[in-house]
Amino acid sequence: MPKEIDSTIFHTYDAERAGNTCSCGKHASQTAHDDEQQRKADVQAQARSQDAEQLSNDVVEESVMRALFPQAAQRRDFLRAVGVNTARAAIASMFPMGALQAMAQEKNGAIEKKDLKIGFIAITCAAPLIMADPLGFYKKQGLNVSLNKTAGWALIRDKMINKEHDASHFLSPMPLAMSMGVGSNPVQMRIATIQNINGQAITLHVKHKDKRDPKQWKGFKLAVPFEYSMHNFLLRYYLAENGIDPDRDVQIRVTPPPEMVANLRAGNIDGFLGPDPFNQRAVYDEIGFIHILTKEIWDGHPCCAFGMSEDFVKQNPNTFAALFRAVLTAAAMARDPANRSLVAKVISPAAYLNQPETVVEQVLTGRYADGLGNVKNVPGRADFDPVPWDSMAVWILSQMKRWGYVKGEVDYKGIAERVLLLTDAKKYMKELGQPVPDGAYRKYKIMGKEFDPAKADAYVNSFAIKRTT
Repeated sequence: MPKEIDSTIFHTYDAERAGNTCSCGKHASQTAHDDEQQRKADVQAQARSQDAEQLSNDVVEESVMRALFPQAAQRRDFLRAVGVNTARAAIASMFPMGALQAMAQEKNGAIEKKDLKIGFIAITCAAPLIMADPLGFYKKQGLNVSLNKTAGWALIRDKMINKEHDASHFLSPMPLAMSMGVGSNPVQMRIATIQNINGQAITLHVKHKDKRDPKQWKGFKLAVPFEYSMHNFLLRYYLAENGIDPDRDVQIRVTPPPEMVANLRAGNIDGFLGPDPFNQRAVYDEIGFIHILTKEIWDGHPCCAFGMSEDFVKQNPNTFAALFRAVLTAAAMARDPANRSLVAKVISPAAYLNQPETVVEQVLTGRYADGLGNVKNVPGRADFDPVPWDSMAVWILSQMKRWGYVKGEVDYKGIAERVLLLTDAKKYMKELGQPVPDGAYRKYKIMGKEFDPAKADAYVNSFAIKRTT
């Protein structure tokens, strides 16, 4: 017996809900705001038991409606004029919904392994690989995926090494470190896609509102989610550029993301450079304030990745291709700002992020409270560009060398190209009709300083604060 679906989840055909506006962008009054929060809580509870295929179909219909009527006022006028049933029929007559919803079911080659376990940490960085589950993108590729919520990054690493997970959400530096045998036994890993760019922040306890200058942070205890993380390397970079030695002037502690807010509340740490939704959750709980978005340190920086072992790729080429297509499809949907509220709705429930939807939506839309009394609008606060640029890996390796995680000569180009599957990413993006960029190595500007991947050692040696000699 199919599960009963709540037809109000996306409000595609609700004329009164098709684009409300108010002082905060959504509501006309505080009463309306409170009513909406309760409704969202009810919707989340219902969404946990939804049928994935129906939810996916709802998203297709929602996307078509938005494409036909980009303006909220147009959608409202159309729905009021013709009614729900006529609207459905009219759209179905112009767009073969069944065909659209079935297109992704075409498969190239027999799937070697249909039942897969994929590990993830409950953060917004993982939005593409998470949303691919409730929206049915894995199923449409012939895959039966079990998403395994995992407590911390060390466990993610160990479960991949022990082959308890077939593929995984990673911090971008992790597959590089694992392949090199840094911090663990060497196991060759591959990065299929970057899961997200930007989307992190430095959050401080509210008691430090008078310490906005990092030069005042000597003696601070600051948390990052893992040693081999962009969070660690970006925090170190930011501190050093402000004259603070990250190994001598402050303490940097590894703390699992779900525990960051609790540790901030307890006074165990003064702040953290961590993933969302926990920066925004600290603001929501009135415990912390957002000091700076990592977008302001390096706009377009990679954060998390989606990957698997080299053995898995070789043994399951068709399964690998199906996974690639599912996650790229999700990333393309997540990239569209028009879909961000829908994505927040899909990934917020207990089975995934287990966070208030309003917190997740603030992160994904970029309209957020900063904890200092301001409401900011930064549309690029988080993005989901999937391209695994080889130059991103070279920058990560340069920081591993800068801070003494690796010693001696580093084969930057060789390691980057052995771990990142850029060619495959471009191939499957082209198959899916997605824009495919040229090249493999890009220059970046990080806090005003240029990084040229062809001159990585010179870049490392140019810093005054470093552990290399």
